Amino acid sequence: MDTRFDELLDFPTHQTFKVMGVADEQLPHHVIACLQEHAPGDYAPSVKPSSKGNYHSVSVSVRVTSKEHMELIYTELAKLELVRVVL
Repeated sequence: MDTRFDELLDFPTHQTFKVMGVADEQLPHHVIACLQEHAPGDYAPSVKPSSKGNYHSVSVSVRVTSKEHMELIYTELAKLELVRVVL
């Protein structure tokens, strides 16, 4: 992944990751477990269902330390089985 995060942001910074995935009660737990592995912290995710209830979005603010750290988190969250999109 080659982004311009380093040109747009001053690190370290807090970034809100929005993860959209299958409507499963385990989705937030998987997201937090992934974040704990790559950016340990005390997270309070916000979960919202889609209008039809088939998907959930999980929003979490994470302290990222560099462009590479942010790209790693995006990549690792996208690998989760229940996840469809990471914004």
